[in-house]
Amino acid sequence: MRIGLASYRSENRNTAFNISQIERALKEAQGKVDLLCFGEAFLQGFDSLDWKYETDKETAVAQDSEIIDRLRCLTVQYHTAMLVGYIEREGDTLYSSCIVLAEGKTVHNYRRISRGWKDYTRTDDHYREGTETGEFSLQGKKIMLSLCGDMWDFPERFKTDHLLIWPVYVNYTLEDWESGTVEDYAAQAALAAKDALLVNPLDNDPVSHGGAFRFRNGKVTDRIAFDSEQILIVDVE
Repeated sequence: MRIGLASYRSENRNTAFNISQIERALKEAQGKVDLLCFGEAFLQGFDSLDWKYETDKETAVAQDSEIIDRLRCLTVQYHTAMLVGYIEREGDTLYSSCIVLAEGKTVHNYRRISRGWKDYTRTDDHYREGTETGEFSLQGKKIMLSLCGDMWDFPERFKTDHLLIWPVYVNYTLEDWESGTVEDYAAQAALAAKDALLVNPLDNDPVSHGGAFRFRNGKVTDRIAFDSEQILIVDVE
């Protein structure tokens, strides 16, 4: 299987733009990858929430929404599966989730289990975490999915003999990234998997420098440049 990690710019509260970014990446990757991955909360932007439920429920989208249906259609149009982070609404509950779509269908929907996605000093019971972890299968490959702080708070919940995909949103400075943070993430990934893929979106406010990496046995083996919209393509056995 060939997987692409799309480190593209995402704008807060601009879902239409972010969908256009997803489609632009799909066009670029068409015929080159089987699965294209985006970062945490890419669909709406990581800082798209105000922590006021009546406002935030309008930002979040349900799995059966027209917006997610549009993404399903894109997987058919471009013959490419997609993994994308989004703010999910189910009933009156909001989650930071990641959905996997292929051939016009939902393959997997994962809800972040760690609380760092929200301002928990301001949120109420409408903002929740998931409770389940587990692998999904795509084209005969088993894949474990984790979101951002999950791997720091609960690495033992994501141990796998297969591939780990780790979408994040982090906005370290370039100095921090290059002075050991990349290696810290590689070492953390190794607590769960021998082979891991990390993707981080670009953002202007606050500034996120993006980045995409492959970690094998706790070491960085593949990466793209920061501050550049690129797709890292890797082959997974």
